Amino acid sequence: MSSEKFFSGAPWEKTVGYCRAIKTGDIIEIAGTTATNEEGKTVGINNVTVQTEYIINKAEKALAALGATLQHVTRTRIYVTNIADWKKIGKVHGHFFGSITPVTTMVEVSKLIDPELLIEMEFTANLNA
Repeated sequence: MSSEKFFSGAPWEKTVGYCRAIKTGDIIEIAGTTATNEEGKTVGINNVTVQTEYIINKAEKALAALGATLQHVTRTRIYVTNIADWKKIGKVHGHFFGSITPVTTMVEVSKLIDPELLIEMEFTANLNA
């Protein structure tokens, strides 16, 4: 089965050797996504709400490039550096996914790749969903 890849231009894609998203058949997997722009700068420093919105918008662009929308998302995985932020994150997630209701997991991690990053998310989409 062939696959189609999407690259967002994040600096770590070339360094680490991965793509932002990959479509294999009807399934799209989006790699751990942070609030890092194309210049490698963190968006929304010290603001988990802004970072969460940025991440979901970034994922939406990857989905669109591969022929999908947020409506196709069946799973989200959320990694946070402070679980006390869960309500702020949940509110943003609910704004985007409230009517879609994918399965989701949120866990606290000790740190992410950059100390300015407060959240990282992964997404799975199914074009048949």
